[in-house]
Amino acid sequence: MCYPVAMSPVTLRRYLGNELDAAALYKVLALRAAVFVVEQDCPYQDIDGRDLAPETLHILAEEDGALIGYLRVLSEPDGTKRIGRVCSSLSARGTGMGAMLMTDAVAAIGDTESVLDAQTYAQGFYAKFGYIDDGPEFLEDGIPHIPMRRKP
Repeated sequence: MCYPVAMSPVTLRRYLGNELDAAALYKVLALRAAVFVVEQDCPYQDIDGRDLAPETLHILAEEDGALIGYLRVLSEPDGTKRIGRVCSSLSARGTGMGAMLMTDAVAAIGDTESVLDAQTYAQGFYAKFGYIDDGPEFLEDGIPHIPMRRKP
């Protein structure tokens, strides 16, 4: 099922993992590869078996049918939610689309504690949504990250 949230000219759509059709999943994987593998030069195994889990929430930002931004929310075994794979196309950066994605994700998570591993340069961005540092900086695929947590 799709939950459109009209934000002209960008539309946000929510899908659970078992609701993603092949076309939407293809767009998601293509954008993630373009940003994380090609642009950031980090060859890694993106497909981790969690995208199609029924409890995984995908939030897609589309403009004129093109996927311009994305994030996913995972359900962790301890009950927390984990935001990850936050990315945007080059054309969407600096437009506020990332804030739209995060606002929608925080609304979807509600009163559940959530975590994320922010690329260190984006730490201030996530702080605007209530995330605070939750551990030391670490390297993931050669990129500095910082764990962050948002209490309910």
